[in-house]
Amino acid sequence: MELVELKDLYKEMKKYDGKEIMLRGWVKTARDSKTFGFIELNDGTYFKNIQVVYEDTMSNFTEITKVSIYSSIEVEGKFVLTPDAKQPFEVKATKITILGKSDADYPLQKKGHSVEFLREQAYLRPRTNLFNAVFRVRSVAAMAIHEYFQDRGYVYVHTPLITANDGEGAGEMFQVTTLDLDRVASSGKVEYDKDFFNKKVGLTVTGQLEGEAFAHAFGKIYTFGPSFRAENSNTKTHASEFWMIEPEIAFMDLDGVMDLEEDMLKYIVTRTLERCPEEMQFLNKFVAPGLIEKLEKLVASKFTRVTHEEVITILKNAGVKWEFEPEYGGDIAKEHEKYITEHFHGPVFITNWPKDIKAFYMKQNPDGKTVAAVDLEVPGAGELMGGSQREENYDKLLNRMKELGMHEEELDWYLNLRRYGTTIHSGFGMGFERLLIYLTGVENIRDVIPFPRTPGNCEF
Repeated sequence: MELVELKDLYKEMKKYDGKEIMLRGWVKTARDSKTFGFIELNDGTYFKNIQVVYEDTMSNFTEITKVSIYSSIEVEGKFVLTPDAKQPFEVKATKITILGKSDADYPLQKKGHSVEFLREQAYLRPRTNLFNAVFRVRSVAAMAIHEYFQDRGYVYVHTPLITANDGEGAGEMFQVTTLDLDRVASSGKVEYDKDFFNKKVGLTVTGQLEGEAFAHAFGKIYTFGPSFRAENSNTKTHASEFWMIEPEIAFMDLDGVMDLEEDMLKYIVTRTLERCPEEMQFLNKFVAPGLIEKLEKLVASKFTRVTHEEVITILKNAGVKWEFEPEYGGDIAKEHEKYITEHFHGPVFITNWPKDIKAFYMKQNPDGKTVAAVDLEVPGAGELMGGSQREENYDKLLNRMKELGMHEEELDWYLNLRRYGTTIHSGFGMGFERLLIYLTGVENIRDVIPFPRTPGNCEF
């Protein structure tokens, strides 16, 4: 008897019609009468369930009628197409074996649960329809990212998670140490020469700087891995541990980066819609009505390109009473991002940002006030990607580091990239969870990460 996965039954149902098969999975729902019963079974390979029908001719019929939700079972029986019923097919069971019973206090009984409650049960929430859909989309989108870059000749680089450099210069690194912190507290001093790495190190906030080094060997590379920021923020879009995609490309300017961002995003959205039709239909119906239409519209659209100065002018002339007044030298708030994407009826690249609010490594424009940076704003999600042309001029980069009070000796290797065969080069970063918020319509970053780490929360 062939052991079959649910996804294969849905893909090739005619092939299995009338055949004796075996299934293993978990009980999603169960109901019974005096002489027969129904079980909704799922094995994790497909979003939809299969109906198992059993009768009182089975030797353990009474035991099966009492089976609890999410017990694991093995089913042997005949696969039958049911075109006139609500479900396309079912299994008429000849034998059901209970493999692992689920206790009566199983927390996820068949009723509605809030996402807040499910966060407390993060080890169980992938079993719910919502999180089953979200994490399947996460898997498919991750694969699409790798496919996109691999098919175009990019080298996948694993940059270090433990590092001595704060690539963003924001001072939001988690410190890594083996020192006895109680002893440090009592002595009042930190002896870094006695620490594991003999100096102060932390968890990485970005792999960009190391990525630039590899781009100047391979031409074009990408990183895709975890990043960490000790930012005490409790918004819906911030987490302390998250995943980043960071391509770095030699011989590419800012226009090239925008072309790449647009093409990559459209590819990922297209592949996700193709490969997760059931999950996307569920999310479209129960989480974010209009989600599929929004994503299809993005794929068909041409992204607008506008400068930061032009955006501020538009905002100032909008006739809107802003909570945060837009300023030419300042950042752009969520309300501004929303307005701009609505104003241009689609995704918007905002370029040439004020130098003083951007990172040290960005290419300085001839005006001396702005840098060749770009943020991509998308409808419904705001900022999705941030990138720039990198400063390839040694003296300009060094002077900018000095202006910001940075210790150049800690990044001498990074400066040396400008001395040893420098190029015009560019790159961008995209927070994977921000992308998933956009793809799924789920609003909170805590609900697109399997086990979220946020301020005050490090469970499981």
